[in-house]
Amino acid sequence: MAYKHLQQRGMAQPPVTVSTLRNMRAEGEAIACLTAYDASLAAIVDDAGVDVVLVGDSLGMVIQGHDTTVPVTIADIIYHCRAVSRGLGRAFLMADMPFMSYTTPVLALENAVRLMQEGDAMMVKLEGGAGQLRIVEHLAQHDIPVCAHIGLKPQSVHKVGGFRVQGREQAEARRMVSDARALEQAGADIILLECVPSELGEAVHEAVSVPVIGIGAGPSVDGQILVLYDMLGITQGRLPRFVQDFMAGAGSVPAACEAYVRAVKERSYPAPEHCFS
Repeated sequence: MAYKHLQQRGMAQPPVTVSTLRNMRAEGEAIACLTAYDASLAAIVDDAGVDVVLVGDSLGMVIQGHDTTVPVTIADIIYHCRAVSRGLGRAFLMADMPFMSYTTPVLALENAVRLMQEGDAMMVKLEGGAGQLRIVEHLAQHDIPVCAHIGLKPQSVHKVGGFRVQGREQAEARRMVSDARALEQAGADIILLECVPSELGEAVHEAVSVPVIGIGAGPSVDGQILVLYDMLGITQGRLPRFVQDFMAGAGSVPAACEAYVRAVKERSYPAPEHCFS
């Protein structure tokens, strides 16, 4: 029997794991993350040096053409996750738990197991603050790696009244910092923080010891993530302020992905124009 993980340890660039991400935070190395939805683009993203690839429910908008992520199903995520996994060699594969797929601990565990067994995911991501502590704890108790997504939560867009910056009010900002601490204590391995003032991004980063990945959360977090179609300039219509078009002047998709990774690692992205105050 060949133990693939043991064999891969000696590779020049061994596969990224949860431990790798923790070490990157400890050493101050920025974590570069992107979404992907198919094997071909996953291979390009992987070759570019992206550390974490997310099969996000953003596919509902950029692949399926919906106005929100709400219509995406667990079967959709499994299908795209399985395809993406075939294109990856080094990057760590994370999968979104879509709308209403984790309403109870039992349902959450059932669907997380499906994402890992059928979709080859290495970690699941779910939206929610303190209200999801029981879910996060239940998954962590069963050794399911978890990314907890706070700040702007796209699955809650109808509840919060649209895609807008979160945490500008002092009380809301304090609650978000408290939620991040509680989620870490419950067993979350990563905190993903979306669309908040840079000052709050820094406060969340200082409040926890796990990696904090930002999307519109400023430069003081441990890593950055963007929707692949956004940073390649493919997405139609108005883009969020935090998006940079890396395809502009790159000449090719691989070059654009490499430019993104380089900018994240050098911490030239996000620039001030991509941040909220």
